[in-house]
Amino acid sequence: MRTKPSFAVVFGAFAAAGAIAMFGGEISASAETAAGCQVPQGTERVRLNPADLTTRIDNPWWPMRPGTRWVYRETDPEGARQKVVVTVTPKTKKIANGVTARVVHDVVTEDGKLVEVTGDWYAQDRCGNVWYLGEATKEYENGKVVSTEGSFEAGVDGAQAGVIMAAKPRAGLAYRQEYYAGHAEDRAAVVSLKEQAQVPFGYFKKGRVLMTRDLNSLEPKILEYKFYARGIGPVLAIGVSGGSDREELLSYGKGK
Repeated sequence: MRTKPSFAVVFGAFAAAGAIAMFGGEISASAETAAGCQVPQGTERVRLNPADLTTRIDNPWWPMRPGTRWVYRETDPEGARQKVVVTVTPKTKKIANGVTARVVHDVVTEDGKLVEVTGDWYAQDRCGNVWYLGEATKEYENGKVVSTEGSFEAGVDGAQAGVIMAAKPRAGLAYRQEYYAGHAEDRAAVVSLKEQAQVPFGYFKKGRVLMTRDLNSLEPKILEYKFYARGIGPVLAIGVSGGSDREELLSYGKGK
C-alpha cells in the first residue's frame, strides 16, 4: 500500500504509540540471520530458503489471493487527490535470491493521468510471515517514464528482503520492511491489534484492526500510521509528521 492518507478514525493506542521505543538498537549490517520464523529488524542479511516460501499468501492481516483488488483515494495536504488501484495478479516472478514471488500490480493516477506503475513481489514463509522481495517502479510525467527510483530486488546489489506483515503480530514488534541502502529503507512496528477504523469502504469494528507505526530511514522526519483490517489488508494510512497525507480504502474485491 502506498503511504498517504482525513475522516474520523478512532484508535485508543495512538497517544501511546509515540512513547514506545520501537526502533531502538538496529542489528549490525555484518550480522546474518537464517530466516526461520524470525523477522529482520535492521540491516542484517537474511538467508531465505526458497523451499520454505510460497506464493499462496493467506496471512489474515493481508491475504493476497490472485484477483483481489483494492482501490484507494490518496489526498495530500493541499487537497490534491490520486487514485491507487492494487491488484494481486496470477503472475509469479523468480527473484534473484531464488524465491518465487507473487506479483502485485499497483497503478496510481491523478485526474485520469498515469503517475506511477509498480510491480511488487511478495511470498509467505511456512510460519505465515509475508516477505517483501522488491519492486519495479516507474514514475510518469506527461505519459513518459521519468524515474525508476525505489526499485530493488532482493539478492541484487546488496538489497535484502523484508517483512511486510508478521505471522504473529504483537504490540511492540518491530521489523524491517525492505532494505536497499540509500534507496529503500522502510521499517514498521506494531502499535496495537485492538483498533477500529472507518473509511469510505466501510466500518471496521474495534479489535478487527491492526495499527502500525511506519518510518523510513531515508526520510526521518516522516512518520505514518497504517491500519490493516483482518481478512482485508490495508484500509487506511495517515501521515502524522512530515505531512498530513491520507490514503483510504474506497472499494475491495476478493479474488476467487
